[in-house]
Amino acid sequence: MESLVARDKVQAKKKGMVAAAAWGGTIGLGLLSAPWLLVVPLGAGASYLTYKWFMFRAKRGMRF
Repeated sequence: MESLVARDKVQAKKKGMVAAAAWGGTIGLGLLSAPWLLVVPLGAGASYLTYKWFMFRAKRGMRF
């Protein structure tokens, strides 16, 4: 049986990895001269995922 703290840490790590991958993809597309109309919505999506990750950790009192 897994504790709630351990489960939350695993879930926070997954959310962080998804947010980091989204930012990596956005920056990669920006560097490859993708049209700005495509990069801006991807940046907004990456920002949303980062916000969700931050709020998840903040609500559970996790350190950064």
